Amino acid sequence: MEIGILSTIIFLPLLVGLLFLVLPFNATWTRNAAFGVSIVIFFLAIYIYMNFQPTGYIQLREYHPWIKSYGIYYSLGIDGFSLIVLMLIATLIPSAYLLLWDNGRPKSYWVSMLFIQAGISGTLFSLDLILFYFFWEAMLLPVFMIIGLFGTGNRVFSTLKVTIYTIMGSLLMFVSILYLGVAFYYEYGVWSFELGDLVQITTLGYETKVMLFLGFMVAFAIKIPLFPFHSWLLETYSNSPTGGVFLLSSIMAKLGAYALVRFMIPLFPDLFVEFSPYFVSLGIFGLVYFGIAAISQHNIKKMFAYSSASHLGFITAGIFSLNAHGMMGSAFLIVAHAMATGGLFLLQGVMERNLGIRSLDGLGGIAKKAPVFTLFFGIMVLCTVGIPGTNGFVAELLIVLGLFKYNPFAGIVAAVTVLVAASYMFLLFQKAILVRTDNDVSTMVDLQWKEILGLLPLTILIIGMGFYPDYFLYKVEPTIQHYLLDILHVGGR
Repeated sequence: MEIGILSTIIFLPLLVGLLFLVLPFNATWTRNAAFGVSIVIFFLAIYIYMNFQPTGYIQLREYHPWIKSYGIYYSLGIDGFSLIVLMLIATLIPSAYLLLWDNGRPKSYWVSMLFIQAGISGTLFSLDLILFYFFWEAMLLPVFMIIGLFGTGNRVFSTLKVTIYTIMGSLLMFVSILYLGVAFYYEYGVWSFELGDLVQITTLGYETKVMLFLGFMVAFAIKIPLFPFHSWLLETYSNSPTGGVFLLSSIMAKLGAYALVRFMIPLFPDLFVEFSPYFVSLGIFGLVYFGIAAISQHNIKKMFAYSSASHLGFITAGIFSLNAHGMMGSAFLIVAHAMATGGLFLLQGVMERNLGIRSLDGLGGIAKKAPVFTLFFGIMVLCTVGIPGTNGFVAELLIVLGLFKYNPFAGIVAAVTVLVAASYMFLLFQKAILVRTDNDVSTMVDLQWKEILGLLPLTILIIGMGFYPDYFLYKVEPTIQHYLLDILHVGGR
């Protein structure tokens, strides 16, 4: 079987992880190898990006038999939407390694990171729904290991809670996938779980399609998380180690939003349009609800957790806005928010390593002790708030425009409630970093060269995408137009 570039991105970290798991390499060697793998994947992603043709269709197809008698194939490919998520993952993971570089983490931590990267890539590229489900579940297991083994507080309970939540949602999706495969078999006489085949099913009744739609939607809503499927969020983020919460918030939650576009639109186009008012409303409600919840938090990790959920509600509202501005804004915000939130969680990990876990009231005056740390922290805050000149501003502007086109009232509410994020993020920056207090922050050490190197790509992209958004948007726009015009039939711009 010929191994393509997408398979290389999936299996390189998996094979290296297995190799270092069974051979007697120490944690330092394992970490160095894992970082090296992430750099190789970064350059492979750059190669894909430079050679990707901005069309609305799947490219770099790989299609090989897996369980042929039941129509299950190893089917991979990318379009413009998955391309931008690929670039996000390829940029974030090497940065995470550099921010997590200290020698206190054991070998199993770095092996888990390798397995996670393999599972994430497989989830992103899969076009066969059984293969997608396989990687969707596989990427969760090493994350649970990281939380359960290296978390703080009541980490075992947190791991069990998020495991039960995600498995229940995933099982509903799995039942829906099986039902679609059986329906295809009864209609066409052959088995298939290929996305391109399942969209051709015509025999499903309305009530059945609604149940299948909800089966997928619950799984993705838990992953994002959307209100009211968020009750696992606070404890899991609070008790997770820096690497675990970084992966959950910056990458896996974004894959839930990505899956809404990649699978829900082709499989259930009529229901996607019909139910869009409910999910636009739910997304805007989440933007407001989680934003207000963030204001009331005194623990930085908990504030970031609610901030992340708030922006993901905004992303969801843009996806269901049924126009190019809203959907492209959501794609852009997936990248912008992942970079800003990922950077903030990693910087919070640096703060925690130096000062321990502290509330906002126990911090202050860090700017004088760590000016470089303050600079990067401030850039991430500005991106989260959506200040002009950052990619967060471009993303939020596009979503608000899209929501105005969808419903003027929704656009007004979204535009006003974006100010909620500004209030709590600026309050955080002021109290924790800028204002001098009597609190002892003498143990705070400024960023080292590896940490600066890890944050530089994120900072460059935050500013570069803010000033030159068209260079990044033109790759994804044809895919969005394809979804809107050819599948949803709701018009483009």
